[in-house]
Parts: sequence; structure tokens; C-alpha cells
Amino acid sequence: MQESVVIQERFRGPPQSGNGGYVGGTFAKLAPDGAGEAEITLRAPIPLDEPMAVNQSAEGVTVTHGETLIAQVKRVTYELQIPEPPSWQDVELAAPSSYSLLKNDNPLFTGKTGFHPICFCCGAEHDDGLGVFAAPVGEQVAAIWKTKTAWANSSGDLPDEFLWTALDCPGQFAYRAQGVITGMLGRITAKIHHKAKAGDSFLVTAWPIRVEGKKHFAGSAMFNASGDLVAEATTLWIGRRESV
Repeated sequence: MQESVVIQERFRGPPQSGNGGYVGGTFAKLAPDGAGEAEITLRAPIPLDEPMAVNQSAEGVTVTHGETLIAQVKRVTYELQIPEPPSWQDVELAAPSSYSLLKNDNPLFTGKTGFHPICFCCGAEHDDGLGVFAAPVGEQVAAIWKTKTAWANSSGDLPDEFLWTALDCPGQFAYRAQGVITGMLGRITAKIHHKAKAGDSFLVTAWPIRVEGKKHFAGSAMFNASGDLVAEATTLWIGRRESV
């Protein structure tokens, strides 16, 4: 069991915190042995470029920064009903309407592009981000994610953390398409069915599942060019305000 974990500044979501999907994929490797998928519940903003302690107990694994609880990691089983994805052609046609490409979309980032301009997943102004720019397509939001060979691990595949990342922000955008701006990611659970070759393109889609008070549940999925399901996730977003 490793004793500490660090999230580099490149993998930010908000300017001062790690991207929830990337953090989830990183912390998933800390999950205790057992059946089911890794579920990561985020309890506080994730510090960047600073070591966080990994703690194991009978209840599972926690990640802390000083006295602050950052995340809880455990294994769960779940079933996700995945709708038929939109066609690649429809997604490509919708791409210019992505929330990642709107100017002055977030009053906290005047003159910037997108709601999270420098997010590792959806930020159009991130110098080395993934460029997952989801747009409304029917009852879902979706993006064609064009990956780079430079992102490959030693096997030529995309790191699992990158797949978790790509399944993150589209979940928030699924509610944005309904006129709701949710708060930040509170929990992510993901399942990887197949390795993803670096340099290939993938269709990433997301949709709302249900709302319980301030809790907004979303599903997301990733498909390769042959239509095979590569990965899936459920995400939980806390808080809301109506978009204008």
C-alpha cells in the first residue's frame, strides 16, 4: 500500500484543485482488494503538487491532506443503463455548440472561453488538456475525443486515469443542457471494459439519471469507432443554480 499520492498541477479542474475524474482514476488504484468497481467520494478540494496521505482501515481507504479529509475510496457494484449513443456524424455537427467553446461563459473567468477554461478535461484554454468538448445532441451531450499518441503509456494505451477524466465533465454538461449549472463533482464510479489505444478517437456521451434535492446523478460512456463500449461511469454533482 503506497503511503502518499500527488496530483500534478497539469491535472487541474478548477484553478486550484485537481480534476475530479483524473483524481478518481488515480485514487481508484488505491481501492482495497475485492469485487466491484472503485467508488471515489470527494470531500474537499484536491491540492495540487502536494503529497496527500493514504490511510487504510477496516472501513476502506481514505486520502487526507493534513487534517483535511480529501477522499474516501471503496468498492461497490452497480448497474448502469446506457442509452444508444448518437451517431458520430451528429456529434461532429453539434461540436461547435459545446459549452467548452462559449466565450465569457463563467463570470469568474472574464474574457475566457468555456465554463472551466483551464480544466484538464473540458478546458479549451488548457495547454495540454484532453479536449473533451461535449455538446447537446438530442437527449444527451456528446463529444468526439481525439486522443494523442504522446499520451500513451508503455503499452501504447491511454492511461486509465485519462479515461476516468473523459467521463467526468460531460456529466455536468448533461445537466447544463437542461438549464441547470450544478456544483462540483462529489463522487465518481467508473468501469473500464477495454483498453483504449492512444491516438484513436472515441465518442464520449453523457445523460442525466435523476435528481435528489441538491444531488444530481449522471451517467457517461465511451465508445470506440466500431461502436464497442470502452468505459462507463456514474457521477454525482452537488448543488445547482439555474443557467441564464
